[in-house]
Amino acid sequence: MNSFIENYIERLKYALDQNAMNLISELGQALKNAWYQRKVVYLCGNGGSAGNAIHLANDLIYGAGMRVGLGLRVEALSANPAVITCLSNDLGYDEVYAQQLRVKGESKDVLIVLSGSGNSPNVVKALEVGNQLGMITCGILGFSGGKCKELAQIPIHFPVNDMQIAEDLQLIVGHICMQWLCEVLIKDGELQSSSSNERFIA
Repeated sequence: MNSFIENYIERLKYALDQNAMNLISELGQALKNAWYQRKVVYLCGNGGSAGNAIHLANDLIYGAGMRVGLGLRVEALSANPAVITCLSNDLGYDEVYAQQLRVKGESKDVLIVLSGSGNSPNVVKALEVGNQLGMITCGILGFSGGKCKELAQIPIHFPVNDMQIAEDLQLIVGHICMQWLCEVLIKDGELQSSSSNERFIA
């Protein structure tokens, strides 16, 4: 077991050394802009990635804004089983996220798709619709990155052939963004408050 643990740690370290880490700042900035502009952030994925979408929605709604009293406007498109089963039954599983975005998505909203392969038809279609609507689109991807790597405006692609490591990385990227937002939003708030006071005194 110990050797297996060491091997897993090494694989995770390898992934964290990839160039994909350099693109996290672009996602962070997109999320910060969404916070200031009161735009909506949508997340989606399948299986473990669907669970991660719900997890990160929680982090961004509360965790990212807990020090300033208000987080981001976020929705995990995988969270409503009634909607998922309805759209899957009536339109097909490949439409479960795209159709939700057609109804709710707007220009400058942010879409984050989570996928190991990057080839699941429903997340591919979600990115296509997101781009058509003028959304900021991001993919946190493993393996080859698949079609999502080509469609996402911010393709955070870790070339690792391991689904569990790929899913770990989705949360790591999300948690980095959450902690950064938690810090930067309070600092921006303090700066704005200071500037307002200076104008008032003047």
